[in-house]
Amino acid sequence: MNIPKPEPAKSADGPRINAAIEAENILLIGATGEKEGVMSLSDALNLAEEKGLDLVEVSANADPPVCKLLDYGKFKYQEQKKANEARKRQRVITVKEIKMRPNIDVHDYEFKMRAMRRFLEEGDKVKVSLRFRGREMAHPHLGEKLLERICEEVDEVAKIEAEPKMEGWQMSMVLAPKKSVG
Repeated sequence: MNIPKPEPAKSADGPRINAAIEAENILLIGATGEKEGVMSLSDALNLAEEKGLDLVEVSANADPPVCKLLDYGKFKYQEQKKANEARKRQRVITVKEIKMRPNIDVHDYEFKMRAMRRFLEEGDKVKVSLRFRGREMAHPHLGEKLLERICEEVDEVAKIEAEPKMEGWQMSMVLAPKKSVG
């Protein structure tokens, strides 16, 4: 007793399968990858049904269209697995911000530097912001010296992406990791 397999739904972005294929004649590729030759769609559908496989349109623009015998559910599962694996490998780079003052205390400076190194080693960019208040604005050279000192200390793990610049009450620069994290 041969129970008919339910017809898989045609997805808008996926290939056409079985009865959704519109060509009269097709070039058939077997389940193991060998060419079966050009045949009518009905013959190919019968062959697919005999073998318990689906007829999947691989190249619709070819003349005649190329179709392959395969288990469509298994094919979709493997494609989804590949996409998930690719998504898992990609890394989103974020910009972390470290805020300081030009006259920062030694312990506070060391604490911020440890955090900055950790961010850079994790592959994130770091924006260093120096906030000036009141009369500190009269001494921007103190901020420049502090940013130079930071650059020297993280030189082996980071490069300057945006040079230090003054923006209102704030001086900032952006550091990027030297090697990419994979």
